[in-house]
Amino acid sequence: MRKTVPLLLAATLVVGACASVRESRVNPFNWFGQSRSVAVEQTENTNPLIPRSSGLFGKKNTQPVYIGKPFEQVTNLTIERIPGGAIIRATGLAARQGIYAVQLTPENEEEVADDGVLTYRLEGVRPTRATPVGSKPTREVIAARRVTDQQLRNVRSIRVEGQLNALVSRR
Repeated sequence: MRKTVPLLLAATLVVGACASVRESRVNPFNWFGQSRSVAVEQTENTNPLIPRSSGLFGKKNTQPVYIGKPFEQVTNLTIERIPGGAIIRATGLAARQGIYAVQLTPENEEEVADDGVLTYRLEGVRPTRATPVGSKPTREVIAARRVTDQQLRNVRSIRVEGQLNALVSRR
């Protein structure tokens, strides 16, 4: 009895101190907050059929051209911390079924933050034939992308864009 009461009191004090760590910035689960919807500004798309270089000795593009188009709506954005970086996971809702080869495409090729914002587009390849609309769960897709700690060094927020909306998660 003499040993259990002080031990129980010490355990209560230790567990009670955990509440302050839960809301602090030291906790890695608080590094990125909840995502929220923001407006999307319309940008002009470039034509992938026009070469970026010309001439006889011009630089040739050896990678295949990705023909994906942005999703209509981004419904969820989650950033999960992992050793050495983070995983950005976005859920999108398409207008029709059958979209494949879904990916998060970076806004710039170097994947560097612009004014502290790392921006991606949720894109997928649409089928050539007509597909049914289907129910909402059959039109949802999830895409993820891994980013390193070096890429996240100057990032204050991560933004994933669709055609109709964009979701932003801040540190």
